[in-house]
Amino acid sequence: MTHVHPSAPEAHLRGPRPPLIPAAARELVLAVNARAAILVEGWSDQAAVLALARRRGWDLRTERILTLPIGGVTNLGAFLQALGTSGLGLRLAGLCDAAEENYVRRNLERAGMGTGLTRTGMEAIGFFVCEADLEDELIRALGTTAVVAVLDAEGELKSFRRFQEQPGQRSRSLNAQLHRFIGTRARRKVRYGSLLIDAVDLTLVPRALELAVAHVRV
Repeated sequence: MTHVHPSAPEAHLRGPRPPLIPAAARELVLAVNARAAILVEGWSDQAAVLALARRRGWDLRTERILTLPIGGVTNLGAFLQALGTSGLGLRLAGLCDAAEENYVRRNLERAGMGTGLTRTGMEAIGFFVCEADLEDELIRALGTTAVVAVLDAEGELKSFRRFQEQPGQRSRSLNAQLHRFIGTRARRKVRYGSLLIDAVDLTLVPRALELAVAHVRV
């Protein structure tokens, strides 16, 4: 079992790393006496949550809120079992991709968090859908010109231009090319999870992200 020092709760979670397992998440929650958690699929989503909190001036650590990457949506049920009403009883929120909405809905119902859940019902219990995923929403919120400027500032514009010339990319939209380029490497995806939040106007932060954090800060 992974032991986490309570003085630095989220420093041990910054990715990319092996997926967090429910037992390790439970240990972390107990170590820091967390009262709530935001469940996200991966490290890049966690980076976006933490960047938003920093920009908003929210001290999630002081508020005893953790952001937990669950290593993919197929692990959601195990985390709900370990941390939700039948486990530690935390207040939970979460983000999911649009393609996974029905899967998440079934797992929430199986965990006893509702029946016949609609998207509105999912939101009422803290789970929000990104269209199509969080990176896509951030790229659309910023606009492609601004995202290209972020790549340039990071010294990756030449790499991106070469990527655009690949046969599989030439016919794709600039939005799709940016989305794929950011996701080609795990460390790059995590880094841009923060960088895109840092660049976006706070009035344009994706709704799902904003509301998931708001749900656990109540």
